[in-house]
Amino acid sequence: MSQEKDTISKSACPRCDSEFVCNPSNISACDCSKIELSAEEFRFISSKFTICVCNTCLKDIKDEYNSNFHYNKPNNFKDRQYSLFLIFSLISFYSVLAQTFAPSVGIPGSTAVDKDSSVFLNWASSCTITRGYQDISDPSLGFTSVGDSSMAIGKAMENGVISLGDGGIAICSFAHPITNGPGFDFAVFENSFDDQFLELAFVEVSSDGSHFFRFCATSLSDTMVQTPGFGYTDATKLNNLAGKYRGGYGTPFDLEELKGISGLNINNITHVKIIDVVGSISRPYATYDAFKHKINEPWPTPYPSGGFDLDAIGVMHQSTITGLTSNENNNKLVIYPNPATSGSLLHVESESTITNIELVDSKGTPILQSQNTSIDLEGVKAGMYLLKIQTEAGMQVSKLLIY
Repeated sequence: MSQEKDTISKSACPRCDSEFVCNPSNISACDCSKIELSAEEFRFISSKFTICVCNTCLKDIKDEYNSNFHYNKPNNFKDRQYSLFLIFSLISFYSVLAQTFAPSVGIPGSTAVDKDSSVFLNWASSCTITRGYQDISDPSLGFTSVGDSSMAIGKAMENGVISLGDGGIAICSFAHPITNGPGFDFAVFENSFDDQFLELAFVEVSSDGSHFFRFCATSLSDTMVQTPGFGYTDATKLNNLAGKYRGGYGTPFDLEELKGISGLNINNITHVKIIDVVGSISRPYATYDAFKHKINEPWPTPYPSGGFDLDAIGVMHQSTITGLTSNENNNKLVIYPNPATSGSLLHVESESTITNIELVDSKGTPILQSQNTSIDLEGVKAGMYLLKIQTEAGMQVSKLLIY
C-alpha cells in the first residue's frame, strides 16, 4: 500500500527574506500551527501579509501588535484562538467579506435612498430624545445641545437635526405603523456633509413601544488605529448601521430580516429607536457590532453637535390603520376622543370584553391603568402615548395623542 506524502517546500519569508520550511499540503503539521493568535492579532497580521511568514516574524508581529495597538476588551468578551491552519485560510474570506456591502451614494450597487424619492409614503410624527455626552470620556463637557426632538419629525433636510451625543437615544413613532413590504421598509437619515465622514447609529424596532429588537449590524472597519474626530470611514465596510450615507440620502432597512422574532410583529412597527454608536476603540467606551467587532468611527466629537445627528425617518411601507381604530385579531376597537386633551375621559369600545387598559409613554413607562372601559387623563402631559388594551381576544396596542 502506498501512502501519499506531505509536500514539503521551502519559502522565502515576505518580511525578513529568510528561508523557512513550509508544508502546504498539511498546514496543521507545520511548526507555524503551534503559534496561536487572537482574532485581533489575526486581523493585524492579515492586513500586512497574505502569505505565510516564518515563525520568528510571526512572534515579532504578535509582539508588535500587543505592544503598540492592543486595547483591552470588556470582561464579558472572549477572543477565539486561531492556529495558522485557520489563519491563512480565513484571510481571503475576510478580504472578500469586507467588500460585500453597498457603496456610497451614486456608485453602482448603492442602496442609498434620496429624500425626494416617491417610495416614501410618510415620515416620523413624534420623537423623544435621551441626550448623550459630547464626549463620554470627559463628562465635564456636558451633553449635546443642538436641535430638539421636533427636528426628527417630518421630511429629511427640512426641519434641522437633533444631535444625540455619545450613546444618545431617539425613539420615533408614526401616524401609521410601518409594515413589512417588498424590499426595504423604512430609511434613516443623518446629515453627513460627504460620503466619508460617517457618524453611525444602531437601529431597533418595536411593535408595542416597550420591547425593541436590533437589526444585525456589521462593521468591518480597521480597528488598529482610532479614526479621529474628522476622519474617514468606508461605507462598503458597513451594514445595517444608520448614517452610512451622506445628508439627504437615507440608509434603508428591511423588516424581513427580523421575521420570526418572538414579541415582534413586523407588520405593525409602531416605534423605531436610534442609538448613537460610540466610535471609540478603547475598552471603556467601545461599542460592538453583532459579531463582536469594535465599531471604529470618527471619535471623539466633543461639541454640542457631537454624535449621530438624526434628521428624519422615512416610511416606505405602512399600515392603513391609525390610532383611532384597530381590526387586529378580528376584534374591532374604537377609542375616543383621539386626539384627546389632558383631563378628559378616554373611552374604549371593543367587540370583546375589556379586562385592562394601560397607558404607557414612548419609553414604555406605565402612566395610568384602568380595568374599566374608560380611563381618566387628568394630569397627563401632552405627547404621544400608547394604549395597551387587554381583551378576552388578546392584547391590542393603539396610539393616543394628548395635546
